[in-house]
Amino acid sequence: MFTLRVDAETVARTRFSPSLAAESLAWLKLVAGSARHPVFGDPGPLARASLTHPDVALLLDLLPRTGEVYTPDLLTPQPGTATRHRDLLDEQIARIEATPQDDLEEQVLSHTQVHWSRPLPVKARRVAESGSMPRRLANGLARFWRDALAEDWAGLQAVLDRDITHRARTIAGHGVGAVLGSLHPSIGWAGDAITLAMPFDGEVDVAGRELVLAPGVLSWPGTSIQVDVPGQVVLCYPAHGIGTGGAHEPGRIAPVVGAARAALLTDLETARSTAELATRTGYAAGTISYHLAALHRAGLVSKVRDGRYVLYRRTPQAVVLLEGA
Repeated sequence: MFTLRVDAETVARTRFSPSLAAESLAWLKLVAGSARHPVFGDPGPLARASLTHPDVALLLDLLPRTGEVYTPDLLTPQPGTATRHRDLLDEQIARIEATPQDDLEEQVLSHTQVHWSRPLPVKARRVAESGSMPRRLANGLARFWRDALAEDWAGLQAVLDRDITHRARTIAGHGVGAVLGSLHPSIGWAGDAITLAMPFDGEVDVAGRELVLAPGVLSWPGTSIQVDVPGQVVLCYPAHGIGTGGAHEPGRIAPVVGAARAALLTDLETARSTAELATRTGYAAGTISYHLAALHRAGLVSKVRDGRYVLYRRTPQAVVLLEGA
């Protein structure tokens, strides 16, 4: 159990803001592990191709592997107060690049040695000691965001906005404590402390410090806490409503988008070509192309070229539509 001791000032300074850096790293781990998100599916070929960039690979060297829980907090600076998601990300990237060398060495060289069951990769250690790591990490995050997430982020942002609106209504009706006690089953509120069911024990007094509650979609269904950077406290929790829609049935959204397009959206959890969709659904290839073009214009499917094929996949906006149908 991990405990955050808070006071009235901490509660009064509690605010909500997504951590786009944390979301990016969650997606990066999925890509590197050839895994699929339980809701949003396959990260796609562009995300995989981004791993070949040396600065993205350096980011990956600092992420924990299976059985490890420590991630250097410098990779996920406390989110700022910008209203536009691109500005939020730019602020975090700038903070990464401005990381003091002493803080970097403490987290990357010392803390990983204590918390990881393996040594830091030799190349990463050399970069850390050279003083160039903050700049390269900032560039790696910006590069991975551009390659893997920028195009589809608007739909994910809508999910985060919906969560924050839900929490604001809870605060209005029942107070901040009701929100702190309902973020996730593993997060508890005891009046003067926030408790988290974690694979490690600890207690930190954060009285007088600002607390940022960061809803997550790509990090769903995980929770995390970061307190290593002086003055920064960030609690990441799963956004409300993700993954609660059960199986996606075409009939539930057919009245909204039509039977053919509903069937396509249901089948596009995995990226597929027009020919593959025609075979799977029984529609003619020309009909498939017509409906895909309409779904693409509506922002419900994305497309990317993979060799000789154009692959289509439903976007986060489509996932929200399916979940809420």
